[in-house]
Amino acid sequence: DFLSGSRQLAAHGAQILASAEGDRAFPHRGLHDGEDFDLGGLTLRALATPGHTLEHVSFLLLEDAKPLALFTGGALLVGAVARTDLVDPDRTEELARQAYRSLHQRILVLPDDVPLYPTHGAGSFCSAPAGAERTTTIGRERASNPLLAAQSEDAFVAMLVASLGSYPTYFRRLAEANRRGPRVLRPWPSLAQLDAREARTRLDDGAVAVDVRPIEDYAAGHIPGALSIALRPAFATWLGWLVDSEQDVVFVVGADQDRDDLVSQALKIGYEKLAGELTGGMAAWRMAGYAERRIDLVSAAELPSSTLVDVRQTPEFSAGHIPHALHRELGSLAGSRDLPDGPLTVMCEHGPRGMTGASLLERAGRRELSVLVGGPREWSALSGTQLISAA
Repeated sequence: DFLSGSRQLAAHGAQILASAEGDRAFPHRGLHDGEDFDLGGLTLRALATPGHTLEHVSFLLLEDAKPLALFTGGALLVGAVARTDLVDPDRTEELARQAYRSLHQRILVLPDDVPLYPTHGAGSFCSAPAGAERTTTIGRERASNPLLAAQSEDAFVAMLVASLGSYPTYFRRLAEANRRGPRVLRPWPSLAQLDAREARTRLDDGAVAVDVRPIEDYAAGHIPGALSIALRPAFATWLGWLVDSEQDVVFVVGADQDRDDLVSQALKIGYEKLAGELTGGMAAWRMAGYAERRIDLVSAAELPSSTLVDVRQTPEFSAGHIPHALHRELGSLAGSRDLPDGPLTVMCEHGPRGMTGASLLERAGRRELSVLVGGPREWSALSGTQLISAA
């Protein structure tokens, strides 16, 4: 999902341990399958678990010979297994078979009570399902993980491959960037302050405005053409998916929002062309006399008769959607040219992705836009109408 922070840590004296199979272009200690590393009373053992990537390793923590924990990366997640199509789409099935063997030959041979700590958590596009749990055990996954219930390797491969949906386009460049090693940042960057005139000049010169404020603030007034990507844990994912990493970015930030978090999330996907922040926010923009736009927020109780566009991921939409809603995943919405004319109401599960979708449509020239606050289940409860699920 992200650039590795290992070189940044190594600059402070840490030693990098990594798979010896990764052909990394920076100093590190390459660990082979079964190789141990002494942690002073504890032992860390590298286990080759290819599947998510060719060189994927899991790390088994031992005290004497007793397993204390397994750090699985993407080899086994809470309720899932990480996707196998990121290395090369043409090798998806091959890597899915390797993932099956890694699970059954290296991981599921461990005792049921061994705690399991995966890399990817809920909402990750590397296949982690929705849910708040970040840790599990071997036994819990053996009993409840749908993929581990597959009766054969072929059944596992078919199930895993069928579950693979779309993923952020920026993923394609991260593997090589991590192999080379991200550059060490000294000093840690911060956002430059741009007055309204400077921000306007940057935008006129081709920068994109990204408004990270809560969607209610964006709806009440925003820079024309600004993308709404609310600052939250998923911010980096949508920034990387929707904004070119080579494009300068001017941010609109709320007074109480965490600038350090914003910069950190941008940097961890390789976005370094941060032109700066609009000093004083939208109040300064208005004081300068520049134009702004608004987008209506509507509740489930007042859903208008306009065309409804659901921008959730396909598995979410298939699990239950409002009748007659059109489906366009947010990641590909900008390329949609077949939406009907007239007013559009954009929706997701709660509202932030819906507002991002509306902002994309506004950038494409659409007007008469609104965003549904709340999701399909809230609408269903209020209307008494059942959602439609895929067969």
